[in-house]
Amino acid sequence: MTQISLAARLYFRPTAFIAAPFDRDGQALRLAGGMLWFSAVDVIAIEGGRRVADQLVPVERLDALLATLSPAQAEAARGTIARLTAPRPHLQCGDRTIRLDQPQVMAILNMTPDSFSDGGAYVDDPASAADAGVAMAAAGAAIIDVGGESTRPGATTVWEGDEIARTVPVIERLARAGTAVSIDTRKAAVMEATLAAGAHIVNDVSALLWDERARAVVAAAGCPVVLMHHQGDPQTMQDDPRYGDALIEVYDWLEARIAAAEAAGIPRARIIVDPGIGFGKSVRHNLAILNGLALFHGLGCPVLLGASRKRLIGALADEAPADRRLPGSLALALAGANAGCQLIRVHDVAETVQALKVWRGMRDEALSPQ
Repeated sequence: MTQISLAARLYFRPTAFIAAPFDRDGQALRLAGGMLWFSAVDVIAIEGGRRVADQLVPVERLDALLATLSPAQAEAARGTIARLTAPRPHLQCGDRTIRLDQPQVMAILNMTPDSFSDGGAYVDDPASAADAGVAMAAAGAAIIDVGGESTRPGATTVWEGDEIARTVPVIERLARAGTAVSIDTRKAAVMEATLAAGAHIVNDVSALLWDERARAVVAAAGCPVVLMHHQGDPQTMQDDPRYGDALIEVYDWLEARIAAAEAAGIPRARIIVDPGIGFGKSVRHNLAILNGLALFHGLGCPVLLGASRKRLIGALADEAPADRRLPGSLALALAGANAGCQLIRVHDVAETVQALKVWRGMRDEALSPQ
């Protein structure tokens, strides 16, 4: 085991996943109380803003590693390992309880005329939109994510009054139907109106940074919140995104946003993190984050992956347009499941639910003692 600099900050990415933990006492740890067990961690050491070490450490040798660290490093490492393994609290959405010990589907319901993928389908027709949301829930979506403002690259800001008018009538109908609902918005006024209409979760692509009142609104509501990483705003975020180390920088940014949310009175148990695929990131940045997804469990929060129909898929698959990116979307959904992501945000609900049922069947068989 290579000696790690005592001045470095350490990051732990679970890896070397195994089919089952039976007869492997001390050799594997359960990831976030879910259906995956890892037998090693990729220990990344950062010093002076760059990686100075990157080594694979088997779980059974973690104590030996900790013995070589400074007291501060060892304490931080133990905290991270505890967060990696701690079960994630369930989400209580009205009368519905959403368990996070397995991947769950969050369905996208856009009430916008300009979404990159399916905008305009339900604008000015809240009854049809609600029917579509109920159908997605019946197909297996745990949460319906309703949005009234597109945040695709180049999108312009929508007045909060218009956003409320687009979303509240749909959310009221969905809530009456007993559906778990999240509101996809950056604006405190929209959060207030839609939470009053029956929404259960706030999904903020700005991580509560866009509106200075947002943190107070979420804290007062006592609802779960999704904090998503982004670089820049929708108008400029894809102009020239730059990172020194995309995976580590996104992790650090989310860690800072969690701390800010906690300081505002939002407990970590109600925070969900989203690395923000496609939001101020090149194809290479996105791929680095996807390859390192399991790292984000070290933040101690459920991880949401939103990669459905994203430009990344077209870039890797002959410039396939958004409506022909289902196979790539399923590949990324399963990559998220295999990295332990608790929530997968998608357009194609039935197809994704079927893919995850097959994934779950494989896990169930592996975890059934012979």
